[in-house]
Amino acid sequence: MVMFDSCVDARKLPATVFYVVNQHPKVTTISRQFSLDFPFAYDPLQATALFRTAPEDFQVDEVLGFPFSGEGEHLCLHVEKRGENTRWVAQLLAQFFDVEEVAIGYCGLKDRRAVTRQWFSVHLPNTPKVSLPLVAEYQVLDSCRHNKKLRRGMHKANSFVIRLRQVQGNVEALNVRLQQIAEQGVPNYFGEQRFGIKGGNLPEADRLLRMQYGADRKRGRKKSRAPRGGIYLSAARSYLFNLVLGEQIRRGNWQDFMMEDGLSVSSQATGPLWGRGRSSEPEAVRELEQSVLSEWQEWTNALEFSGLQQERRPLVLHPEAFNWQWLKPISEGEVGVSSDLELSFSLSSGSYATSVLRELLQLQSPAVVVNPESPPSVVI
Repeated sequence: MVMFDSCVDARKLPATVFYVVNQHPKVTTISRQFSLDFPFAYDPLQATALFRTAPEDFQVDEVLGFPFSGEGEHLCLHVEKRGENTRWVAQLLAQFFDVEEVAIGYCGLKDRRAVTRQWFSVHLPNTPKVSLPLVAEYQVLDSCRHNKKLRRGMHKANSFVIRLRQVQGNVEALNVRLQQIAEQGVPNYFGEQRFGIKGGNLPEADRLLRMQYGADRKRGRKKSRAPRGGIYLSAARSYLFNLVLGEQIRRGNWQDFMMEDGLSVSSQATGPLWGRGRSSEPEAVRELEQSVLSEWQEWTNALEFSGLQQERRPLVLHPEAFNWQWLKPISEGEVGVSSDLELSFSLSSGSYATSVLRELLQLQSPAVVVNPESPPSVVI
């Protein structure tokens, strides 16, 4: 029997995480609350579906967006994996080719509870001919030589095919919402994967920022590149971005915003990925962002001190080639329908399919059985 959490959505983010820092004798004890209950752009529909009942229900194809050179020191492998995450496969590849894990490259971390196809690079200089792995954990679909290592964020997009099972709700309302998403997009929130299991990356980010880059950092202490520190810094920046985006949604400005002269601007609305540097956004936008993050000044100061440069991220996510189909005959407008819905679309790298799904319906997810030898995934 498959057990399901009750009404966990990609609205399925846990509402709140509480955290108290008191593990270090010289760290001031603090209490901080992290709310992951970010606002929705569209009114919620009374609709539900079963989500990821099997890995085949969530399929991801990586789109590189550039050709391989056909020669070079790096062997690139197109790998299909099922029920495993990217880091785990990278470790297996390193073992097979007898290289250090640092010799393995990939463009992004793909979710474990899925069937995914992505490229890995293996640094193999002076080895023109090699045997390819034949293992149960993954399948090599293709290979090619390249003159550069694959690095995070190099790919152009990810294509998704998602099957939502036993959809319950008003079909007419769901079709209208699907059309809205296709035409207007959704808020470009960072998804739950960015914040770790039950938001666990956020308290770690808070501790890292305070102790290594903030008020509790020892004088004269050099900046430390702690393991996984990059993950926690990314979680902190992503959380601040989501707070700003949430406020823009409350004000109705997430798709377009008002400048000082009161005129609507046609340029793309963006939010901050905090770091060093002065924002070039209009004064009204800067003031709003500073107001939203006024209670997070400790974080913003620490992120600047960490050396990260400020960047901007679009507030609106537009799924490309957005299509859907009902997988058995239904009556238009029927309430209480139980049918499967298949979605297909592409998202630019760094965007989250769950940010699309959360605006559609509530998702019930099966309990996860974790392979203890396989490390957790972080982000699609």
